[in-house]
Amino acid sequence: MWAGFIAFVIAMLALDLFVLGGNKAHRVSVKEAGSWVVAWMLLAITFGALLWWYLDGTAGREIANRKALEFFTGYLIEQTLSVDNMFVFVMIFTYFAVPPELQRRVLLYGVIGAIVMRAGMIMAGVWLVSEFAWVLYVFGAFLVVTGIKMLVMADQKPDLEKNPFLRWLRGHMRITPGFHGEAFFVRINGLRYATPMFLVLMMIEASDLVFAVDSIPAIFAVTTDPFIVFTSNIFAIMGLRALYFLLADMAERFHLLKYGLALVLVFIGGKMLAMPWFHMPVQWSLLIVASIIVISVILSLKLSARQPSRSDS
Repeated sequence: MWAGFIAFVIAMLALDLFVLGGNKAHRVSVKEAGSWVVAWMLLAITFGALLWWYLDGTAGREIANRKALEFFTGYLIEQTLSVDNMFVFVMIFTYFAVPPELQRRVLLYGVIGAIVMRAGMIMAGVWLVSEFAWVLYVFGAFLVVTGIKMLVMADQKPDLEKNPFLRWLRGHMRITPGFHGEAFFVRINGLRYATPMFLVLMMIEASDLVFAVDSIPAIFAVTTDPFIVFTSNIFAIMGLRALYFLLADMAERFHLLKYGLALVLVFIGGKMLAMPWFHMPVQWSLLIVASIIVISVILSLKLSARQPSRSDS
C-alpha cells in the first residue's frame, strides 16, 4: 500500500511537470484550476473507497469502516487547515509582485518540498506518539494555544519586510533586482545570483513548515495510523495549488474563514486533551469540523455581499 501510494504521487507529479505543462510558464485560468480541484477531490474519494474495499476483504468490515472514516475525516481536517496557506500564498505573491504566469511552477516545486518535509515530520510524530503517549496531550495543548492566538490575531496582516528569515536571505545572498523568467538562479558577470523567484520559493516552503506544525498534530486527534496520516496530508497538499488558483482572487471574501480555522484548532486540541475522560467518535469530529467551515464560509459570503464595493463608496 505504501509503495503503491508513493508511486501514484510520483506519477501525478511527473504528469503535471512533464506532460501537462507544469514546467512551462502560463497563467492558470479559473476553469483549469476548478477542473484540478474537482479532480483531486474525486481522486481522494476514490482512494478512500479503494482503501475501504481492500480492508473489507482483508481485515473485515469493522476495520474497513473505521479506517475509511479516519481517512476522510483526516483529509477534511488537513484540507481545511491548508486553506490558511492560501492566504499566505496570496500575501507572498503580492509582496513580490509575481506575475500570474510564473506562479504555477514555483507552487509545484513548493508542493514537492512540502511532501518531503511532511513525510519526515509525520514519521517523527508517529514515533513520538508510539513511544511517549503523553505527547498527544502536548499536541492538544499546543493546538488550543495556537487556535486562541489565531482568533486574537486573525485581522492582523504580517509584514514581510520585517520577516527575519527573508531578511537573513537578503543579507547572505546576491539577489537580482528583477525576475528572470522562472529561473531561481542566474549568472551575471561570472557571479551566481539568486532571483526573487528563489526568495518566493523559500518563503512558501517556510510557510508550509509553520502550517505543518499545526496540521500534523491535528490529525493525531483522529488517528495515529501513519498510512492514514500520510495519505490524507498528501492529498490535501496536492490539491492546495489548484485551490489557490481557484480562490486567490476571492480570498478577501472569505475573511471569516480564519476564525473558523482557529475554532477548528481549538476544538481538535480540546478533543485531544479530553481523551482520558471522553472519547468522541470520529464521525462526530467529521460533522463538527465540516459544520464550522461551512458556517464560516456562508457568513463570509453574506457579509461580503452586504459590504459596498469600492466603486460604490
